Amino acid sequence: MLYLLPPARLRRNAMATKQTSLSLKKIGDQEEIFVLRAQDASAPRSVILWIADNLHASDDKLRDAFECALRMRKHPKTKAAD
Repeated sequence: MLYLLPPARLRRNAMATKQTSLSLKKIGDQEEIFVLRAQDASAPRSVILWIADNLHASDDKLRDAFECALRMRKHPKTKAAD
């Protein structure tokens, strides 16, 4: 499962941890997560595909994801994932 962390919420906090982020608190201790970085050239497309697969999600969550994808596309340094 792809788990998106809304960047707008993370910016309000200088740094989020599992103990301080409401989104991260939902993740079980043994649950795997996958992180996308804006520098990864495929990240924006991956977020858009997540949106397409999760149209049942709240409008706010979908909007956050779309805005995240737009910001990722504008990232100044992109490269193939390593």
